[in-house]
Amino acid sequence: RVGGRPRYLPTGNRHAGECAEQATKGMNDAGGKAVNFSTITVSDGISMGTKGMRYSLVSRDVIADSIETTVAAEGFDGLVAIGGCDKNMPGCMLAIARLNRPAVFVYGGTILPGLLPHDKKESDPMDIVSVFEAVGKHAKGELTDEELKEVEKYASPGAGSCGGMYTANTMASAIEALGMSLPGSSAQTAVGEAKRKDCEMAGAAVLKLLEKNIKPRDIMTRKAFENAITTCLALGGSTNMILHLLAIAYSAEVDLSIDDFAEIGARIPLLADVKPFGKYSMNHLIRIGGIRPMMKMLLDRGLLHGDCLTVTGETVAESLKGVQAYGRFPDEQDIIYPWDNPIKSSTHLRILRGNLAPGAAVGKITGKEGEYFKGTAKVYEGEESALVGILRGDVVAGDVVVIRNEGHVGGPGMREMLPPTRAVEKRGGKSDKFEEDLRSMAIGWVLFFDETNRRNNTVSHCKGQCIHSFRNLRK
Repeated sequence: RVGGRPRYLPTGNRHAGECAEQATKGMNDAGGKAVNFSTITVSDGISMGTKGMRYSLVSRDVIADSIETTVAAEGFDGLVAIGGCDKNMPGCMLAIARLNRPAVFVYGGTILPGLLPHDKKESDPMDIVSVFEAVGKHAKGELTDEELKEVEKYASPGAGSCGGMYTANTMASAIEALGMSLPGSSAQTAVGEAKRKDCEMAGAAVLKLLEKNIKPRDIMTRKAFENAITTCLALGGSTNMILHLLAIAYSAEVDLSIDDFAEIGARIPLLADVKPFGKYSMNHLIRIGGIRPMMKMLLDRGLLHGDCLTVTGETVAESLKGVQAYGRFPDEQDIIYPWDNPIKSSTHLRILRGNLAPGAAVGKITGKEGEYFKGTAKVYEGEESALVGILRGDVVAGDVVVIRNEGHVGGPGMREMLPPTRAVEKRGGKSDKFEEDLRSMAIGWVLFFDETNRRNNTVSHCKGQCIHSFRNLRK
């Protein structure tokens, strides 16, 4: 069992010890013998904007290795893996795929929204990104020092992952749609009876998987990955979904490529009005039923493979029987748009290639940013220098911000770079920007690597030159 007593860890994982205790109870009450152990984790919210962020993506594999080592070395029959943040969640899934022993993943749950003291009507719920936005507004002179401090103080009120459809909530949705967590696990707040019950039931569920000899690779098939991709695209999931699902599929020995996301996305509309590009947080989605009504809608339209197995021992179709549809739009809810009136008619995650990205690039295009952008390149040699330049006012409307040396090799570690991208937006102007949390035209995860001759390409020639964004992004 993963998830010891990390009581002093940051927000996303501080309650993991309590979750582990509930899972232990469920396993022991069902006749098993639980043994708890912990692994490391990184809080992106703390390391963001520092050189420490270079360790974040690497930590995913450290986590996977540590779980695999402990379970295999001690000869455990199965495991419940508890994760509540960007990298420990896919790290758990990598280990589960490698070990191929009966396992259930438990999502630690999402954080409740933060509210400023004067917001009595709860009209402006905040999350971690609100802090980065506030920094940009402060630099522009729109917030005082005291107002910035208020946002920092109240944005993240307790345990749980970042509240929007960022990496953690996206991966939780993907893992449930994949069949590796119990129904509803992805759409629960970190605090509350529902999450405690989820943990307890997971402990008992592993024993049932042992009895039935159902292993993770029986569940994590090619069809199951297609179900995960389909669900998350409709929900407006993060670009990081591509990064992590490819790695998990590789560990499960499932053939999956970056082009599969484009092929599936061509037939999946964007339906969820969720942060970072939209209005609502995961907490709001929970109130109207979570992701299961979305899965039922997709199943009914023939877009999910209903015969895929899940950790309940049931198929996807069996587990979705009786799931009620979302309320009528927009009278009863305005989070999930109707199929015939989507936010965007096809996927918001675009797989792009060009002279600057021979390997591929991922663009996050929701349809609100326009179809075409042309601008002059402002090139920075790293995140820190980019943030200094942006806050100084160097970047103006019509510029394209290019941040070099931040890839998996050049960084290393592929830092996510929320501070500079949010600072660009909140200072004004429209730019092509890199990372998963965006509301303007985004081209990120750019692979400059030429796999044919193993040559690391460069974009240094961009400086001062005109860059055209990729055309037809809304197709």
